[in-house]
Amino acid sequence: MKYYLAIDIGASSGRHIVGSSDGVGIITDEVYRFPNGVVAVDGHLTWDTDALLLHIRRGIDAALEKYPQIESLSIDTWGVDYVLLNGGVQVAPCYAYRDSRTSAAVEKVHSKVPFGELYAHTGIQFQPFNTLYQLYADKESGRLENASDFLMMPEYFIYRLTGVKLHEYTNATTGGLVNARTRTYDRELIASLGLPQKLFGELSAPGTYAGEYKGIKVVLCATHDTASAVEGMPLGKDCFFLSSGTWSLLGAVIDSPRTDALSRELNFTNEGGVGYIRYLKNIMGLWIIQNLQKQTGYSFAEMADMARSSRYEKTFDVDLPRFLSSSDMRAEVVGELGEGALSDADVFNSVYRSLAQSYARAIADLERALGEKRPALVIAGGGAKNGYLNELTRDLTGKVVRAYPVEATAIGNLKVQMEAAK
Repeated sequence: MKYYLAIDIGASSGRHIVGSSDGVGIITDEVYRFPNGVVAVDGHLTWDTDALLLHIRRGIDAALEKYPQIESLSIDTWGVDYVLLNGGVQVAPCYAYRDSRTSAAVEKVHSKVPFGELYAHTGIQFQPFNTLYQLYADKESGRLENASDFLMMPEYFIYRLTGVKLHEYTNATTGGLVNARTRTYDRELIASLGLPQKLFGELSAPGTYAGEYKGIKVVLCATHDTASAVEGMPLGKDCFFLSSGTWSLLGAVIDSPRTDALSRELNFTNEGGVGYIRYLKNIMGLWIIQNLQKQTGYSFAEMADMARSSRYEKTFDVDLPRFLSSSDMRAEVVGELGEGALSDADVFNSVYRSLAQSYARAIADLERALGEKRPALVIAGGGAKNGYLNELTRDLTGKVVRAYPVEATAIGNLKVQMEAAK
């Protein structure tokens, strides 16, 4: 039997999963798990890339100890964030997308290229942390002056393992600098923003060979974790998908990008997939729940049970900026609800109901933009394990909810590796 290693790193944790095929499906074995999270440095939110790389190497060693013969490995992470290099040296720090440094850059970018024009080129929804705004902030601060290379997070870690610098298509699309139709970096747009053309290399497709590490082939999967998750879901033409993690990504697989005015108005994005377009909306996911779990100390299962016991049904808009980053998420929720004292159970129930309500709104927008309805919703990722949230989602959307409570991202990562090995 042949074994493959998927290294899947999210904003809150990472995991090493060894996979093999039994001829029917993919069998997985998690061999290593580690924490992740933003680190405050000099008033900014950053990623500790050295710590992440150390865990990546340790996890590979753990995998080799249990499975001495591993055919290949690949790495996927969240999108939009990147590392700047001066030769082989990182231009520190590595900023996290939740950092506020892009606030001034957004208006300056739009003064050069109005958002309508950006969207017509890239089909990427507006998010203040998109890569192009981060890079423009780097340009304004002088960080690009000594930068020889720009690598998205997974490509940076692959470079550290192999010494090879590649730019993978699916992750590159998340940043707002890839032309939706040519599926290459948009040189005209890059020039309009005054960004160094040398930073943007040719884009490589999932399945591309990168090099070797400790005798293991290193290949590119769909290195954006949502791209891998969608590739790992059992989707039919009757399905929408919801990748439910720290963020929720709700959308549909389509053949070609939609960059029309309605798609722009409804803030849908056209991200790259493995031979298709992921037409989706980036909405709040389990971030609020994750913060409340850390703050209150309850387990996720306890939180769901407590929410189910509550009769409090008032909801709020989970996508408000106040919930993007907070040291006291419970106070933010209670403050938005405008209530005095609420029990933890009532707070949890309000959050779950508000999340399901957000999914329902996004599905209504999706059907309006596509001009079609689909009867089913496939949910994968951490949120698929939450039976109460799935029930609320079914009730509020009217969809058949198919929970896929497995590591869909790892499955998609492994699937691309196995295809590349054929």
